[in-house]
Amino acid sequence: MNITSLRPKFIKYTEPVASFFIRLGITPNQVSVLSVLFGFSCAFAFAERYFLAGGLLLVVSAILDLVDGNVARRNHTESKFGAVFDWIADKYVDAAVILGVGLSGIPIISHLIDVSPIFDFGIVGLAITGSLINTLIKPVTYAEIGYTERIAGKIEDPLEGIGFFGRPETILVLVIGAVTGYIWISILLIAVCTNLSAIQRMIYLYRRYS
Repeated sequence: MNITSLRPKFIKYTEPVASFFIRLGITPNQVSVLSVLFGFSCAFAFAERYFLAGGLLLVVSAILDLVDGNVARRNHTESKFGAVFDWIADKYVDAAVILGVGLSGIPIISHLIDVSPIFDFGIVGLAITGSLINTLIKPVTYAEIGYTERIAGKIEDPLEGIGFFGRPETILVLVIGAVTGYIWISILLIAVCTNLSAIQRMIYLYRRYS
């Protein structure tokens, strides 16, 4: 899939929201905090099995995650701290949302095969791990291998386009699962695909830099 490559197109549609926040004098980091709050609200809704409401909250969180950078660029207030904070905020949201599904107690694989429900928590843990590692590879690559330049305050990503299942795909799958009532399938997909995507990136780095 790699929806990340479509990010610039999505950002254009957030211009009205960014303009609204700029008029209110809200900073990019404050927008990031709002994104985290909506993400945590989604996690709570998922834990209480309000999956449709949680899906809508996650959509708002994802939109705000696009808006914060847009506000920074238009106000010329990009900062290195803001870039770091955005990475950390995203991962807190991702982990919390997937954990929220786990805390809801819905069966992931225990209703498909005769295993203990503890295996369901194992799948949730694998989904969280894959989501985090699949993203962690990027800053580790920046630190150990380097990057050529920053464009509009953003690192030119040596892994851009590598990895078929990133954060946008994770968010999309969670929202679809929440809306359709098949959130357990979303967790299975995330557990498998994020880890496969991480392996894909590792193979790419090995072939290019070993």
